[in-house]
Amino acid sequence: MNPRRSGEGVRRTEREIAAEKAATLGRAGERLEAALRELAVVHARFVSATDPAARERLAHEHERARQAVLVARRTLLIQREALGLRQHRVVDELYPEPPRLSGS
Repeated sequence: MNPRRSGEGVRRTEREIAAEKAATLGRAGERLEAALRELAVVHARFVSATDPAARERLAHEHERARQAVLVARRTLLIQREALGLRQHRVVDELYPEPPRLSGS
């Protein structure tokens, strides 16, 4: 086997792995942003609701949406750590954990 050709194959494979890692991290970020958008929609519906039964139902929906955000956020952190990114200050600043509804 030609060592030069083998080295080219290794470099190509390394580039493909790096590209897949970046794509995976990007997808994790996209899932988190989608979950945050859904939470914002549910939160807005909760705030504008006046019927007590609707508010109770929306409070449960809000908590489910909040949990989905927490899962997506944790997945993003895990993906970052898998890439060797151990400091998550940027994630904490851009995507802080959403609070529970007041009184929940």
